Amino acid sequence: MKSMNTIEIYRTLPEQIAARLRREVLSNKLKPGDPLREADLSQRFGVSRGPVREAFRQLTQQGLLVLEPNKGARVAQNPSVEVRPLVVQLRRTIETFVLDSIFDRITEIDIGRWEDILADIYTACQNNDVDALTDCDLLFHQAIIQSHDDKDIFTLWQPIAMRMMMQYTRHGDILESYREHKRILDAIRSGDKRGAIDALYANIQ
Repeated sequence: MKSMNTIEIYRTLPEQIAARLRREVLSNKLKPGDPLREADLSQRFGVSRGPVREAFRQLTQQGLLVLEPNKGARVAQNPSVEVRPLVVQLRRTIETFVLDSIFDRITEIDIGRWEDILADIYTACQNNDVDALTDCDLLFHQAIIQSHDDKDIFTLWQPIAMRMMMQYTRHGDILESYREHKRILDAIRSGDKRGAIDALYANIQ
């Protein structure tokens, strides 16, 4: 994991802290229900409480933390067994809508960006690095969502996707994640809209 000093310099201090905490939530180092205290984290990161508080706000918007009056911040709970199918369906609906909307204007630049992420997915799978795979998986889907002109869609999608990624354990064979994303990109590259949408739908589980 990158140290605080080597995180991308374009990130603000709250974004750097949020990125570190997000990785810890998604990797299950911070577990659902775990409390997060401003004082402890400000000491850990060597900052005042302000950037930590802003990081909490960002992670709450992303669906990873819950802020409760007089109780502070806690890691959000995973969707219940009853609710998870709804969460999956909402994410499928958003992502397939976006891919259908943008398909006819996907450029070589778009495909090149997805190919780069796919290469990173392959490397993460080869290294059995679930943390890196989680990051790359999110980046792949985020790149699709952010290709749409209506940026409010990303605001709708992000907390749903983040909550689903809190349990990134469904693949017995980790390389299946690479194969699933490759099927999406292969269909996009060949101009097969229906095939791309079906592959995207199947990938979201």
